[in-house]
Amino acid sequence: AEGGEGVKVAEVKDLTRIERIGAHSHIRGLGLDDALEARKVSQGMVGQVNARKAAGVILSMIREGAIAGRAVLLAGQPGTGKTAIAMGMAKALGEETPFAMMAGSEIFSMEMSKTEALTQAFRKAIGVRIKEETEIIEGEVVEIEIDRPATSGAAPKMGKLTLKTTEMETVYDLGQKMIESLNKEKVSAGDVVTIDKASGRITKLGRSFARSRDYDAMGAQTKFVQCPEGELQKRKEVVHVVTLHEIDVINSRTQGFLALFAGDTGEIRPEVREQIDAKVAEWREEGKAEIVPGVLFIDEVHMLDIECFTYLNRALESSLAPIVVFATNRGICEIKGTDGMSAPHGVPVDLLDRLVIIRTLPYTPEEMVKILAVRATVEGLVVDEESLAYLGDVGERASLRHAVQLLTPASVLAKTNGREEITIGDLEEVGELFLDAKASAKLLTEQADKYLS
Repeated sequence: AEGGEGVKVAEVKDLTRIERIGAHSHIRGLGLDDALEARKVSQGMVGQVNARKAAGVILSMIREGAIAGRAVLLAGQPGTGKTAIAMGMAKALGEETPFAMMAGSEIFSMEMSKTEALTQAFRKAIGVRIKEETEIIEGEVVEIEIDRPATSGAAPKMGKLTLKTTEMETVYDLGQKMIESLNKEKVSAGDVVTIDKASGRITKLGRSFARSRDYDAMGAQTKFVQCPEGELQKRKEVVHVVTLHEIDVINSRTQGFLALFAGDTGEIRPEVREQIDAKVAEWREEGKAEIVPGVLFIDEVHMLDIECFTYLNRALESSLAPIVVFATNRGICEIKGTDGMSAPHGVPVDLLDRLVIIRTLPYTPEEMVKILAVRATVEGLVVDEESLAYLGDVGERASLRHAVQLLTPASVLAKTNGREEITIGDLEEVGELFLDAKASAKLLTEQADKYLS
């Protein structure tokens, strides 16, 4: 769709992916009630009550959309649900709010400068809701007359379509293209349709209630609608949500739309972005568009270097900045790109001052058992209570991630033994086959002389 002079906008939708069960497939939201209190087990989330409530407060800020450039740091030990909370935020925001996700190390593997990669990530997390008015014809089909040519097999050239509302009736002349569209949509007398005047696209809304007794022309799935009221021609508002990054790419090159799908975006010139920002500001003043601030989630933020942190300080002050959520599992460590300068979480103190920090705590054995039960359900596995309790002990002794990873191999063993349900015997056998990190480290220490150092 053209969104004004000079700047091109296109509605872009992700291609449908074949879903596989990932580490966070079970998460469907933050599991909060209306008062932002975290339920014990809800929407795939378990425990971390304070962290989830804090994330809920951040979500409320995002939905209001009034404050730009706020940043949050999720800090906690490995395996305490930092990425899960970020995924819960993304699901709770819904499809209309942009959510961009990246790992800190990605910045260094892209074929562009670090600041350009961060700029693109920021602009992926800012949406523009563009409103367009289109003219449509909406009415109930009274009659379709198509002039069939004498030669058999030739396409019909002309026709007439009679449409009515409760107040008026009009006859429209049909060309070959419209006749083909009517045939394709299988439109017949008694159907209620809308026709987009600009594109000529026909949408069948359903059958008129006046024809509800025509049993021959209906099936089990037939939807009945009222005959439209008022004028046949109406103006309808259409809303598209695109990100600033998508507008940047489409306007930065002649084949911009194809580049967007290929992922080959390259560096985008600052002049292009300035022109787009000016145009978006103009649309906002005219009421044609509004900004939808989203979320940029940067995992493993300690992997960024001092240049990236300096850029982030400035980028967060922009009025077109999203809410930025960082996550790290580091304590006091060295800031990359400096001569041995250390800081909490590997983040410079001047950036830490701008952040609100949400702390995630280790899960209790009871919470681990509940998480394992949720994971078993998502993976379609049958596990008895005793086995879940055993896995909870494994999680406390080793790690929650290791306990979750034992589920699927144990299921494979159970099936080879002709059982659907996983038992403690299967888990013990799998525990002997696969070591956890702590057990492996202990073996290395005991047998240090047998390994190369």
